[in-house]
Amino acid sequence: MVGALVGAGDISTCKSTSDEATARLLDQHDGIVFTAGDNAYEDGTAREFQDCYAPAWGRHLGRTRPSPGNHEYRTPGASGYYSYFGTNAGPPGLGYYSYDIGAWHVVSLNSNMSASEGSAQHEWLRADLAANKTTCAAAYWHHPVFSSGEHGNNSKMRAIWRLLRENGVEVVLNGHDHDYERFGLQNADGQADAERGIRQFVVGTGGKGLDPFVHIQPNSEVRDSSSYGVLKLTLRAAGYDWEFIPVAGGSFRDSGSGGCRQ
Repeated sequence: MVGALVGAGDISTCKSTSDEATARLLDQHDGIVFTAGDNAYEDGTAREFQDCYAPAWGRHLGRTRPSPGNHEYRTPGASGYYSYFGTNAGPPGLGYYSYDIGAWHVVSLNSNMSASEGSAQHEWLRADLAANKTTCAAAYWHHPVFSSGEHGNNSKMRAIWRLLRENGVEVVLNGHDHDYERFGLQNADGQADAERGIRQFVVGTGGKGLDPFVHIQPNSEVRDSSSYGVLKLTLRAAGYDWEFIPVAGGSFRDSGSGGCRQ
């Protein structure tokens, strides 16, 4: 059985129509819609979700499985986020949950709360992965462990990365930096790891803005900050295909395939 994940992070603002352009891409592609955080700018309020996010990506709400960004937490407890997405965002106030797409197990995590070893989120993930042994798995959250964008590397999810790698997770999806970047297989310390490494995509191209790259990181394979768009992962029983799809008028594309190693 073949499934799909399609989406991006850093999405909606009432000051731009670029989120409407990326929403039109979602109209053309089936699958679960993921969000990599910072869904509604500037503060993730209930009003911003209704006025800015809903008119664009909101028509795909029923098939959306989101993750929160730091802008959601400018509203206390990210209440606008949890209220808007409801049960699709997992248990209220936690921001982490999992689900299956065909043969794949998928985990949505919350990089705005503690994720260190021994934290509630880390222990939940350990138990979840142990209870859901699959050949292929993916995870997504907002702040990337590795990034060549203006925010750069962020270590807060490094222990999570180690746990994902130990359990054979293939792909990590992030936002936060407003660009597209694909990394080669690597471990939590940024060392190339062709046998057990994770492939990371930064896809902060949902509509808010696009920013230049600052410090190019090791293992960064492909970068673009010229095109809004979405990333589509086609999930097969023993592997996956990726495709960055630009909005109308965008020229940048990226595609390829990977296998599952468990």
